[in-house]
Amino acid sequence: MLCQTDFLNAQQSKFGNWFIYFGNQKINKKWNWWNEVQVRNYDFVEDVQQVLMRTGIGYDLVENNLNVLVGYAHVASYNYQSNSAEKIVSTEHRIYQQLNIKNRFNRIFLTHRYRAEERFFKDDFKFRFRYFLSCNIPITKSDMIENTLYASFYNEVFLQTKSPFFDRNRAYIALGYVINPKLKMEMGYMAQTLEKTSRNQFQIVFFNSIPFYKE
Repeated sequence: MLCQTDFLNAQQSKFGNWFIYFGNQKINKKWNWWNEVQVRNYDFVEDVQQVLMRTGIGYDLVENNLNVLVGYAHVASYNYQSNSAEKIVSTEHRIYQQLNIKNRFNRIFLTHRYRAEERFFKDDFKFRFRYFLSCNIPITKSDMIENTLYASFYNEVFLQTKSPFFDRNRAYIALGYVINPKLKMEMGYMAQTLEKTSRNQFQIVFFNSIPFYKE
């Protein structure tokens, strides 16, 4: 009975929550190591939907910009069976390639990310393309410096090579705080739209870009 109640609560919850850690460590002036952990829940904290771990090695074609990166992601999903409190655990392995481009227009900081993903499942393979555009705007100061409150926005569209070609879209708005130039955090809301359904998510995000070498 308790399991059935938990299942119903998960299904009826209008909001899930994602806890996210992003690490981007400079190895030297050109090379960087990307490391990431995401814990995604059906509700705020207790009912895990997915655990994603992603890593990669990148190289700046231009100093601190035009970063090309290749990497790997491991995704464990915990999906409810139809009309049941039982979950099915599935695993996905991803290889991905991406290009990050950064622009600044006065107080507006933009990031474009183009990512291709080769997705390996137990009995299937899929290829997906993603375009991500983010915008950070400092509020309390004119730059993204220590002790700055800022607004954060992004939109990301996912396209597949097989029908249905539209996979999903994610639109996000948040309030962030720059602890120091290498550490910041955000709390925000993300609306995820799939082909036949949609889902609302809170997000709590921590960013760490402390380098491995003395700049």
